[in-house]
Amino acid sequence: MTPSDPSRNYPLEPLFGRILSPFERFLKRTTSGGLVLMGTTALVLLGCAVWGAEGLAHFWEQYFQIGLVAGGWRLSLHHWVNDGLMALFFLLVGLELKREILVGELSSWQDAALPVVAAVGGMLVPAGLYLLFNAGTPAASGWGVPMATDIAFAIGILVLLAWRIPKNLIIFLTALAIADDLGAVLVIALFYTAQIDTGALLVAAGIGLALLLCNRGGIRHPLPYVLLGLLLWAAILESGIHATVAGILLATAIPTRAAAEPAAFYRRLGQMLEHFRLESAAGDDPLRNHGLATVSAEIEHMATAVQSPLQRIEHALSPWVVFLVIPIFAIANAGIDLAAVPWSAALGQPVTLGVVAGLVVGKFVGISLFSWVAVRLGLGRLPQGVSWRQLCGAAWLGGIGFTMSLFISQLAFSDPLLAEQAKLGILLSSLLAALIGLGWLLLSAQEKSHD
Repeated sequence: MTPSDPSRNYPLEPLFGRILSPFERFLKRTTSGGLVLMGTTALVLLGCAVWGAEGLAHFWEQYFQIGLVAGGWRLSLHHWVNDGLMALFFLLVGLELKREILVGELSSWQDAALPVVAAVGGMLVPAGLYLLFNAGTPAASGWGVPMATDIAFAIGILVLLAWRIPKNLIIFLTALAIADDLGAVLVIALFYTAQIDTGALLVAAGIGLALLLCNRGGIRHPLPYVLLGLLLWAAILESGIHATVAGILLATAIPTRAAAEPAAFYRRLGQMLEHFRLESAAGDDPLRNHGLATVSAEIEHMATAVQSPLQRIEHALSPWVVFLVIPIFAIANAGIDLAAVPWSAALGQPVTLGVVAGLVVGKFVGISLFSWVAVRLGLGRLPQGVSWRQLCGAAWLGGIGFTMSLFISQLAFSDPLLAEQAKLGILLSSLLAALIGLGWLLLSAQEKSHD
């Protein structure tokens, strides 16, 4: 067939449609991840109600070893998920944090002040309310459970109302959730750490230095960072600090500057496109036209070199984390037999009450109150086009604490009974916060349309 054959004219729109900004891609991915997480959680709860939670718990408590018999790591599947796979989740969180701090919504104090202050309030008030119910008891260690907001769930619900709310409200909640993630990581590193192994910690520091030297030395290929990242994870695991912190530390070392300059890429691209045009005249099948295949491969290599390694890794990693790691985490941690739970007794437990009070009430009060104070003191400004009613609706959605709250509850409680009570509180709180926030924003949109 000749190049002019109309049967070979492929539709251009799917290939060269509207180019999405990094924020739009992040939003699309987060929304899809939230929907997948909702579906996975519903299936897990349904399965536990039908077959019971014991079989699922027994499966995740089976042990699996990686490495030599004497020097390997023998952990339960549950721990491999929470300590291993979730390190990838925290790596993605770290990459998103680094990008937002450098060039995103947290890059300037003027833009970041309000969501950061709101995030602080959304962590302190819930922790305080939890301790009102549990101070002085063995369950007091769970004060970090209601401090976290699940970005996938919260943004996913907010985007469902995108046609009724201003875009800046979505940006505000996204920045708040990212700042909240940073706070949760600090809480895990500082307060939910076992006994420290100084030797392993020194090894981790040495590996971290090697990662920084790779960055400063101009290494842009991901392989050295992957290999050193695995060693860093192993050292952090041995040190007593929770192994997922390795993901955050690795993210700080990932380079942000591309290997090639845009101007040089632009000049070289013009030359390569001309070569492509000339080669395609001899045949447009890359399998038969080796010149065309060579030019295409070179353009692909050039396009990779001009991209930031941080964004390349983030984009490559995000589908695996969103559609595999987090659903597996939900399957391993969200299982609870709701039909077998003695609700009258469970809902009266201080742990459950503390989590519900912290996530549902504390998040709303903390985010909205601290936001109001920040605006009154001139520390921040209300996002353009966003009313206080709408911001309060987003504050309710901040009470959806699913993923990170479940994760912290696994670290906070060694007693399985307390962990189950916390899990029940997290599930109930997330459902209540989602329904209240959704209803609040719908009513706010209707009231605004009548103003």
